[in-house]
Amino acid sequence: MGLDVMIKRAKTEDAEEILDLQKLAYQSQAKIYNDYSLPPLTQTLEEVKVDFEDQIVLKATISKRIIGSVRAYVDEETCYIGRLFVHPDFQNRGIGTELMNAIERTFNEAKRFRLFTGHRSDKSIYLYQKLGYKMIEIKRITDGLSIIHMEKASAMPR
Repeated sequence: MGLDVMIKRAKTEDAEEILDLQKLAYQSQAKIYNDYSLPPLTQTLEEVKVDFEDQIVLKATISKRIIGSVRAYVDEETCYIGRLFVHPDFQNRGIGTELMNAIERTFNEAKRFRLFTGHRSDKSIYLYQKLGYKMIEIKRITDGLSIIHMEKASAMPR
């Protein structure tokens, strides 16, 4: 990869920087769907801080600058992963894969991992499939949006 990327647990003090990066990173998704009211773009700082209370948030940094993040929580042996994003200048360099691998290791007690993405989010779908996720459900939200739910069994022996 050639980059000195560190992945570690984010702290509440990182919430504002993570939210700013989230809003930047999700612009590409808003453009794909022609919808700038996507939840990652309308989430408030207070809501992100609540995520820090309810979920584990990881950050990817280079020289103390946050360039990516992912968050997740476990409910009844299922780890729900959300808000994976990488700064546009650092995409397609394996950082998303590193964040996904790190969050899965963080929740290695889970029996399965679940996430969702939009039906036109080809790069995300490709990444998740490459990491072993399978489509389990497609929910039509509007004429222009369907949500693809994906799942992967844990690799940890039981």
